[in-house]
Amino acid sequence: MSNYRVQGATGEWEVVIGLEVHAQVTSNAKLFSGAATAFGAEPNTQVSLVDAAMPGMLPVPNMECIRQAVRTGMAIDAQINRWSRFDRKNYFYADLPQGYQISQLYHPLVGEGAIEISLDEKDPDAEVKRIGVERIHVEQDAGKLMHDQHPTRSYVDLNRSGVALMEIVSRPDMASPAEAGAYLRKLRAILRYVGSCDGNMEEGSMRADVNVSVRRAGEPLGTRTETKNVNSVRFVMAAIDYEVKRQIDVLEEGGTIVQETRLFDPDKGVTRSMRSKEDAHDYRYFPDPDLLPLELDEAFLDACRASLPELPDAKRKRYEGLGISAYAANVLTAEVEAARWFDALLETGTKPVAAANWVTSELFGALNRLGRSIEDSPVSPEQAAELLALVADGTLSGSLAKQVFEIMLETGDGAAKVVEDRGLKQTSDTGAIEAVIAEVIAKNPKQYEQYKGGKDALFGFFVGQTMKAMGGKANPAVVNDLLKKALA
Repeated sequence: MSNYRVQGATGEWEVVIGLEVHAQVTSNAKLFSGAATAFGAEPNTQVSLVDAAMPGMLPVPNMECIRQAVRTGMAIDAQINRWSRFDRKNYFYADLPQGYQISQLYHPLVGEGAIEISLDEKDPDAEVKRIGVERIHVEQDAGKLMHDQHPTRSYVDLNRSGVALMEIVSRPDMASPAEAGAYLRKLRAILRYVGSCDGNMEEGSMRADVNVSVRRAGEPLGTRTETKNVNSVRFVMAAIDYEVKRQIDVLEEGGTIVQETRLFDPDKGVTRSMRSKEDAHDYRYFPDPDLLPLELDEAFLDACRASLPELPDAKRKRYEGLGISAYAANVLTAEVEAARWFDALLETGTKPVAAANWVTSELFGALNRLGRSIEDSPVSPEQAAELLALVADGTLSGSLAKQVFEIMLETGDGAAKVVEDRGLKQTSDTGAIEAVIAEVIAKNPKQYEQYKGGKDALFGFFVGQTMKAMGGKANPAVVNDLLKKALA
């Protein structure tokens, strides 16, 4: 992965990428107030006196938000700091009623950790790269400016003001758009498994600031730009791709890269300059005098650790240990809802490999066709187990199972009921199958003579004709055995 290079007009360039991901903490209340955090509420209906910065209002930490951030740090094997502190980040903007943001600069809640990524999900031996995570700190979100409500005025919605965010800061360890995309997908999966963030980038509950610089091999790090608030994996990769090419063009033409903040335009696929990039001293950080330091005891940390679920990498390895392919294991663990559904199917006693093959092909294909998520699947894990059991015991052939599954999708009925009501049971009646084989041979004398003359590939033709004549209900293994005898 580290050998990624971009060819410019004057030679090759290395790319250096770091991501600062802002993830909204899953909590019913804000970081320092009891106001609600639900998405989509009417403007300014979820604002407490603290969020609006009314005089005399003091913040009180929501320990559920702290708990979720600690659990996230534990999930990436990061250092949990038992002593941390809140700081004030001072700047003026219309959607920041206090005139400062409560954040953590000097003493974050979570220290260094790492996330492992792979660019080839199909190859179990593909190179794995560790992307360092420098820190996770907790901070409050700002409000939102609304520019489309009036032709000459902008309005402020403070519903998001004070919502808890985790800022997850990576090391500059990524070297290509693909690596950044893999890191973001993996981080999102971990957050969703842990339950500390829903990962919904479309609603803004997870967004990324993208830091990019380029350099010649062996040279010091170049000047970086920061593209703010990118809200999809695809857009992050596109922003990096554009920014890398732009910086290389500037440098090769003799120019210099300006340290600045930029915005990504998804419609045009370009980044645009927004403002010069501030340094920490520009924000005049100082400890928040209204908040005591956070001191976490061992009992709290033990409870956080005990609450962690099986995480994606551990679940994938467990699936592979059951004989499931690396590719299928990756597909099944990519989204937490799919993994939970599959685990429920395994709990019925269904054989793992057959279950994985069916879920990744038949079920996912049907859900994609219907435009439905797995949480909204018309077929439950228990119904899927019943269907696969009928295949395993020979009641259904593969083709019949497909027919039964389609009917289950339409009706919601169980597999056994569909088989009984529609008469779709597979037959192994040798007498009936022999009679159909004789009829098929009689109707196809030309193909019979060609097969006898050495054209062995026609065996499949006779299998297909027999299965078709029996409406797909014949046991394929019995058909094969009887045809070999009849054509001998």
